[in-house]
Amino acid sequence: MTYILAIDQGTTSSRSILFDGQLRVVATAQEEFPQHYPASGWVEHDPSDLWSSVAGTARAVMEKAGVSATDIAAIGITNQRETTLIWDRKTGEPIHNAIVWQDRRTADTCAALKAAGHEPMITARTGLLLDPYFSGTKIKWLLDNVDGARERAVRGELAFGTVDTFLIWKLTGGRVHATDATNAARTLIYNIAKGEWDTDICQLLDIPMSLLPEVKDCAADFGCTRADLFGREIPILGVAGDQQAATIGQACFKPGMMKSTYGTGCFALLNTGADMVPSKNRLLTTIAYRLNGQTTYALEGSIFIAGAVVQWLRDGLKIIREAKETQPLAEGADPSQDVVLVPAFTGLGAPYWRPDCRGAVYGLTRNSGPAELAKAALESVGYQTRDLLEAMRSDWGAAADGVLRVDGGMTASDWAMQFLSDILGAPVDRPVVTETTALGAAYLAGLQAGLYPPREEFQKSWALERRFTPLMLPATRDAKYARWGRAVTATMAV
Repeated sequence: MTYILAIDQGTTSSRSILFDGQLRVVATAQEEFPQHYPASGWVEHDPSDLWSSVAGTARAVMEKAGVSATDIAAIGITNQRETTLIWDRKTGEPIHNAIVWQDRRTADTCAALKAAGHEPMITARTGLLLDPYFSGTKIKWLLDNVDGARERAVRGELAFGTVDTFLIWKLTGGRVHATDATNAARTLIYNIAKGEWDTDICQLLDIPMSLLPEVKDCAADFGCTRADLFGREIPILGVAGDQQAATIGQACFKPGMMKSTYGTGCFALLNTGADMVPSKNRLLTTIAYRLNGQTTYALEGSIFIAGAVVQWLRDGLKIIREAKETQPLAEGADPSQDVVLVPAFTGLGAPYWRPDCRGAVYGLTRNSGPAELAKAALESVGYQTRDLLEAMRSDWGAAADGVLRVDGGMTASDWAMQFLSDILGAPVDRPVVTETTALGAAYLAGLQAGLYPPREEFQKSWALERRFTPLMLPATRDAKYARWGRAVTATMAV
């Protein structure tokens, strides 16, 4: 048994990646699934799509590699994080569609809780802010709005979970109701200092404790799959939310190391070691990973729209057919035009936290076209990343001024990565293995299975593919970033 199956359940697709005993990718299978937008600012997934795409890609990758279940030592799971599901404990049937992390429907609930003065207590215990992004107010919404849900929850008939928990439940045939510390830390109801569900916050949100899963280390025994799924039972030995899995995959094990992942959104994490660093700049204090009962913390900045802005160019404006077309468009844009796109399609994330904002474009001229919009879209990701790193530098100090390790789909664009380095004024390192989210999940499972080496050895295997260094003149950098700041201020004023 020399293979690890990594399940990477994301916002727009599910992937299964098979790794060998040397952590090399053997085969990959991927399946996209629909997004549902039942109202403005609402985003949902059909839970059956999540499950079928995971089960389907897992079988497909095994078939593609010619590997059977008897060859697989363990499964690692990584997932979109705050997305929220509640299901029936007997039947396994969800009571509603999954409410996605991007969903804004609980903005009024968050505003009311803030007005009542609850945010300081919640932030002190969870490291999070009162925002619709997190699971807690989504749970409350489901209990309040699905007929009979609250009564059934009180009777202990229902189970809550983020996507990892739902997948564990389905994979084990309902035998295991568990999550890991990194996913629990994103729910708004988990005390990250004490390492337990917070009864006071649950009471405030009227969430019965019986709904909640057991919280385990990232590398732990999460049960075994049903034998009929893959031909034999396979142990599930690693779980981490996608951004924490990417942090592990990037080998950011030392305090002060930073990584930024560019998927649907963008998420930058700074390892702060054993210290829970409270943010003065509206970043999140969260759990980077928990191994052998020891918690490592991080500062995190979350951008809701990164790769999704390229999807908007493709599906909304229809000015590209494939993501890779953005680079030649950006290269051919009129350099005399300073078009700025603020992609607040589902609100602004860190460090602004304005769920009410919507997107805006500034600086359009009669000659502005697809090339200028594509350039502005890619630049918006660099600007938002700088917003996060400026806040991290303020919270953490000079130790956060170093190299940024990047991963995710958008990092394939040399143009976007060069602009990122230019606007940050710092080196940007792209690794050989850019599938670091799945790599982190695989490493956790393989570590627990005894197949992969300890952290000290694993971090030596991290390999650089290319370093981007700043080429932009400081005066140009400052002028462009100031223009971005004015555009964000104007967007928030509307």
